[in-house]
Amino acid sequence: MAYDEHLAERIDALLEKLNPPKLVDKKMFGGIGFLVQGNMACGVLGQDLIVRVGKESYAEMIAMPETKPFNTTGRPMTGWVVVLDEFLQNEETLIAWIRKGVDFALSLPPK
Repeated sequence: MAYDEHLAERIDALLEKLNPPKLVDKKMFGGIGFLVQGNMACGVLGQDLIVRVGKESYAEMIAMPETKPFNTTGRPMTGWVVVLDEFLQNEETLIAWIRKGVDFALSLPPK
């Protein structure tokens, strides 16, 4: 599955502004992931942004109208949400979701 390279470029530019430590982008699972200190923060799969929010925030985040469960295997991955592309046109919304992923990645021990 190809991923939205324009969305990936937008995310990369916003991550540069946020300047998290040890930022790396990595092609994976037919998409691209953005890792902070070795921990996945967010990525692009198809047209959608995937964000790692953690198990503690999952119920709150998945209840939002702009999200759906992240599911590539037939079972939703608790702690991850998909932010639908129609909600990502606004830069403020996009950066808010990216921050959620970065904040969660920074809460984990570096790898």
